[in-house]
Amino acid sequence: MTDLESVLSYKSISPSMEMGAYEALWANEKTTFKTIADCFRNSPDVMPSELVSESEILLALSKVQDEISRTNVRDFGVRVYGSEDYPERLRDATHPIELLYYRGWWDLIYSPKRIAIVGSRNVSEEGVRRTRKLVKLLVDDGYTIVSGLAKGVDTVAHTTAIENGGNTIAVIGTPITEYYPPENKELQNLIAEKFLLLSQVPIWRYAKQDYRSNRFFFPERNATMSAVAQATLIVEACDTSGTLSQARAALKQGRKLFILDNCFCNPKLTWPARFEEQGAIRVTGIEDIKAALG
Repeated sequence: MTDLESVLSYKSISPSMEMGAYEALWANEKTTFKTIADCFRNSPDVMPSELVSESEILLALSKVQDEISRTNVRDFGVRVYGSEDYPERLRDATHPIELLYYRGWWDLIYSPKRIAIVGSRNVSEEGVRRTRKLVKLLVDDGYTIVSGLAKGVDTVAHTTAIENGGNTIAVIGTPITEYYPPENKELQNLIAEKFLLLSQVPIWRYAKQDYRSNRFFFPERNATMSAVAQATLIVEACDTSGTLSQARAALKQGRKLFILDNCFCNPKLTWPARFEEQGAIRVTGIEDIKAALG
C-alpha cells in the first residue's frame, strides 16, 4: 500500500517511487498514453523511475499527497509492469500501461473466467432486464463480471453480480482517488472494499485539468477493461457510444466480442453489422457465449 510520507524520507526504489515516476511522466500536458507507451517501447526493460529524475519524482509525490489529503482516499496500491504481480495480458492493449492503481482484492485479476459487460449509459428498461438476466447466469457459471462503473449498463452489471453472490472488477476512467459518477460513490467503495477497483489515470495530471481535457482517459480505460477480460459483451449502444471504443479494442486485442441480438434488430444502428463483419459474434443468450468461449 502507498506510504508517501516514508517515500519522501527515503531515496530507494519502491512501488511508491515508481508511482511518483509515472505521475511525473504525465506532468507534461502533451503526454498521452501513446507517448508513454512509445517511450517504453524505445527503452524496453526499464522502470518508470529510470526515465525521470529523483527531484521530479518527489515533486510528483508531493502533488499526489495533496490530492490524497483532499479526497482522503489512502487505501490503494500499485502494480508496475515488470513485477510478477502485473498480468502479462494487459500488454495486449495498443498502448500498454506501465502502472495500475488498485483498491481491494488484487487476486480477482487472475479469475479464470472474466467477461466485460458494457453498454449505454442511458440504458432502456429492456436493456436493464437483459443485463440482469445475463449477469445472473454468468455469475452462476463462475464468471467474474468486469465493467466500468458508469451509469446505465455498467452499474446494473456490477450491482447484479454483487446481489447474486458473484465477483466484479471495476475499471474506472478517473483516478483511484475520485468518484464518477458521484452517485456511484457507495458502489465504488463497496467494490474497493470487497472486490477489485482498477485505474490507470494519473492523479496529479487529472487534478490539473478540467473535465473536458480529462475525457480522453475514458477510451483508454475501455482498452484496459477489454485486456483484463477474456471477452466483451455489448448489451446495447447507440452509433456514437463510447462503448464502441471497447469493441474496437477487443477485436484488435484478439478478444471475443459479443453483441446481443437485439442490437441488430434496431434499424437505426449501423455499428452491429460493421463489427460483425470484423469478427464480432451475434448472441441471443448465455449458451451462445459459452459455446464461443469453449
